[in-house]
Amino acid sequence: MMNFEMTEEQRMFRESVRSFAERHLAEGALARAYQRKFPREIGALLADQGLMGITIPEDVGGVGGSLMDAVLAIETIASVCPRSADVVQAGNFGAIRTFGEYATVDQQKRFMDPLLTGEKIITVSMSEPEAGSAVTDLITSATPDGQGFRINGSKVFGSHSPEADLFLVYVRFGPGVNGIGSVIVERGMDGFTQGHPVRYLGGEEWAQLYFEDVYIGTENVILGKGGFKKQITGFNVERIGNSARSLALGQLAFDIARDHALVRRQFGRPLCEFQGLQWKFAELKVQLDSARLLLYRAAINADNGLPSAEETTMAKYACNLAGFSAANEAMQVLGAAGYSQDNLVEYCFRRTRGWQIAGGSIEMMKNRLAEIVFERRFPQRPPETK
Repeated sequence: MMNFEMTEEQRMFRESVRSFAERHLAEGALARAYQRKFPREIGALLADQGLMGITIPEDVGGVGGSLMDAVLAIETIASVCPRSADVVQAGNFGAIRTFGEYATVDQQKRFMDPLLTGEKIITVSMSEPEAGSAVTDLITSATPDGQGFRINGSKVFGSHSPEADLFLVYVRFGPGVNGIGSVIVERGMDGFTQGHPVRYLGGEEWAQLYFEDVYIGTENVILGKGGFKKQITGFNVERIGNSARSLALGQLAFDIARDHALVRRQFGRPLCEFQGLQWKFAELKVQLDSARLLLYRAAINADNGLPSAEETTMAKYACNLAGFSAANEAMQVLGAAGYSQDNLVEYCFRRTRGWQIAGGSIEMMKNRLAEIVFERRFPQRPPETK
């Protein structure tokens, strides 16, 4: 028998998070959404509430909770202050989780505490000017030098990169997929520079990173040769965080539009009495609820064992589409009010659009799902000529 209800513990957790968010995050939510800088100050508040490091084991300083707990936290925080959900994401998914899983004891002692309190930010540096979806084409190199390595190359599109303190950099120790691993680069290291910040449509900023003979001691190597497969397997879990934010902001836009349709009157009637809008909301509810079921399945099953590439891929694809569809239609329902920056719908629209690209584009998700359906690989590279 399948149970689609939350446990009593999960309901209590969600209610606790909502109460916290309404007390501490509701005020200033709109202004926070449009501020340029990453809201570091929110990290300390979230840490005090036990919402940073939910997915990080207790023995390395985390809470030791479940992925499902982190998903509920993101959804609940986003329903009150969507920008603060980014901090929950950064404190539970992405680079910090990879770091928590593979960092040495020494690395955890040096870096984990300030990451979990929000004092410092870590970002993944994976994409390159000529290696985006084709990540195995990366050329940033790690060349042996004495007891360490010299890093040379460039990275692009890293979230929070203009402000990050630590960079989890994918590098090439040798040829082929097995030659790829990762290192920690710290801001201020000799030879490490950044270009001018570039602003995404969603409001976040990124800066191109340049590594010119940056010396990395072995104490800053996360995974050496052969580490790529471990890192990319973990990426299946990271898609859960992307999916949760996409779905959460779509749901927020839906809720704002629903409330608007109940009170806004045109031609002497509330908007909700027009069948054209009724059908919009009916369709969106099915999309959002369906995507949520796929997301919860992926999170719960990942908690119970290895993350399923099939389930996380389906969750990301569905949540990306449902989140953006809800935000897009919500903007249409609100009209000019939704298109302006004095309303969070406009913010949700821009952010949900970006998540269809970040963390694996929806096209790449479809490619992966096709391989699962037909139980064979469909390489994107052209056949080698002999």
